[in-house]
Amino acid sequence: MKELHSTITSKGQVTIPADIRRLLRVGPHDKVAFLVEVDQVRLAPATSVVARTAGILKSDVPALSPQEEKAAAEEAIAQEAEERARS
Repeated sequence: MKELHSTITSKGQVTIPADIRRLLRVGPHDKVAFLVEVDQVRLAPATSVVARTAGILKSDVPALSPQEEKAAAEEAIAQEAEERARS
């Protein structure tokens, strides 16, 4: 295990060593997450909700094209309007 050191400034800031930044693939203006466990803290790249959940709802059904989605939405709205009119 490689051990790297950094000093905490008077403002509580720490410079992340270049080796660690390369390992995490983070750079200027990227965000990092501090993952707090019982007796240690891990550092990881912070990802957006979109990035963390991408692909979570996989389906065997092929995705619709934007035109197909629009047509399906219009059809669903028309059907709902007809049902409401009958009620």
